[in-house]
Amino acid sequence: MPSIFTKIVNREIPAHIVAETTEFLAFLDINPLAAGHTLVIPKKEVDYLFDLDDETYTGLCIFAKIVAKGIEKVIQCERIGVTVIGLEVPHAHIHLIPINGVNDMNFSKPKLKMGQEELAAIATSIREALK
Repeated sequence: MPSIFTKIVNREIPAHIVAETTEFLAFLDINPLAAGHTLVIPKKEVDYLFDLDDETYTGLCIFAKIVAKGIEKVIQCERIGVTVIGLEVPHAHIHLIPINGVNDMNFSKPKLKMGQEELAAIATSIREALK
């Protein structure tokens, strides 16, 4: 059964996409820790990040770096935090989270409630920053 991320890749369910290549996709987290919280995935469905082949793994990291630079142009923050947990969805993914302190990446804290219009505006701004 395809993961929810594969369904996003296949456009079976909607997402606020911020960047895409033939191999990778970046989209906003719908339960973000911060405005601009973005998930970066390979389009190829592999459960565990460290099971990716070397070429895909390095490509994903380079793609994440590019997306992070776009987020920094749009969301005021000290840094873009990077985390890989990989337990909630069986599809390798990297979280890019705008942060001002280490506690901003605490996944046990309440998530932001953001409307679809606000998410769409952030996604558009990041896409524009990446041009």
